[in-house]
Amino acid sequence: MNINEVAKLTELSPRQIREYEKLGLLQTIQRTDSGYRIFSDTQLQRLKFIKHARDVDFSLAQIEALLALQDNKQRSNAKVKALTRNHIDELNDKIQRLQSMKATLQGWHDNCLGDGSPTCSILEGLQDGVQDDSVTNHPCRTERSH
Repeated sequence: MNINEVAKLTELSPRQIREYEKLGLLQTIQRTDSGYRIFSDTQLQRLKFIKHARDVDFSLAQIEALLALQDNKQRSNAKVKALTRNHIDELNDKIQRLQSMKATLQGWHDNCLGDGSPTCSILEGLQDGVQDDSVTNHPCRTERSH
């Protein structure tokens, strides 16, 4: 299979595939006399593995570790589980940060009157770094409420 066929089957771009090859995530890929890559079924499966791992936000370093574990027939599933537990913890931290960002943005949005005046709690919040609860008492909201 050539890179375009593999790209379609894995839902990766040819650029991503070349990058994974450059990073050493793929074993040596055969080439035609004219230099085109020829992918084996094993490499196709490995690329699908990488794609699925990226879909659940594993980093490239984590994927490299997972691939090494997959390649090691003497592996311990405890190592895979620990790596996954750490990733879940990282995702939970990320979710908390995203929820905090959303709350901040929602507060700025809710407090902006959107009445065409130049005063805007969103721009002021971005300028001042106002976050979370402090948004509800922001001057943009209180000045215009009177």
